[in-house]
Amino acid sequence: MIARPPLFLPLLALTALLVLAVPVLTDWAPLHRADRALSETFRGHGDHRPGLVSALRILTDVAATIPFLVAGVVAALTLLARGCRAAAVFCATVTGTVPVLWGLAHWLLHRPRPLDGFVTVTSNGFPSGHTSNAAAAALVVVLLAWPRLARTGRLVVVTAATAFAVFVGLTRVALLAHWPTDVLGGWLLALAVVPLVAYAVRERAPARAG
Repeated sequence: MIARPPLFLPLLALTALLVLAVPVLTDWAPLHRADRALSETFRGHGDHRPGLVSALRILTDVAATIPFLVAGVVAALTLLARGCRAAAVFCATVTGTVPVLWGLAHWLLHRPRPLDGFVTVTSNGFPSGHTSNAAAAALVVVLLAWPRLARTGRLVVVTAATAFAVFVGLTRVALLAHWPTDVLGGWLLALAVVPLVAYAVRERAPARAG
């Protein structure tokens, strides 16, 4: 079974993403100043903590595209082998859709990244791909685990999944790979797409006895 949050939640996330894109892509001065101020704060911390920066460079790539795709394919095949067809289709669809969407956004939308970051990335930045991947993976785990767990288990899974998605997003800002609003866009993309995919995947009704 796949849990499905109320439909207004992903629609709200999608609306928020589209609204956010307008000031981001038009370089609205107040938002740019806020982005820059927060990024410079992280730059100051990174300049004085090279060891932490080195660790974050490694940790952030747990949500890079290749690990995300490999994990998604393995999870989908495992679910299919266990007879969970709908869950496998859900997992595979999210795995294929999310990188395509943020990749298209990078290609179509001109959003330069912070200059002189702690990592070298040349593509456009909105929304953050690593953050989108991490949040999407976290949401897939939550929606698949939710129907199978009691209250305590759900709390543990949601807490761990949220912490993972937030952590990856923060590493992208800390490394100056992205502006904070790029990361926010990544979270919103996943919050919109993953539940909508869950709604699109049909599950077979249980066979009736007799």
